Amino acid sequence: MNIYVSNLGFHVGDEDLKGLFAAYGEVSSAKVVIDRETNKSRGFGFVEMPNTAEGETAIEKLNGSVIQGRSMNVNVARPKEKSSFKKTNNFWK
Repeated sequence: MNIYVSNLGFHVGDEDLKGLFAAYGEVSSAKVVIDRETNKSRGFGFVEMPNTAEGETAIEKLNGSVIQGRSMNVNVARPKEKSSFKKTNNFWK
């Protein structure tokens, strides 16, 4: 189960995120998204839990929890949508 976590404190790292969810079951990955230009957290991330029941429990228990002064939003991640923007070589022509 892929879980989307938003409104994270900017000092929450991958290991912090993994530790929060590990209390509810096995975590196969936890990744806080980092801005490429500033190299700082963008305030959201994703957690992968192989057991759906454990993932649902984690979502129920952690949604709305206050971590580092911020109330996290925790939901099932939606699949990435395809962009409607078509890249072309003559974009600026």
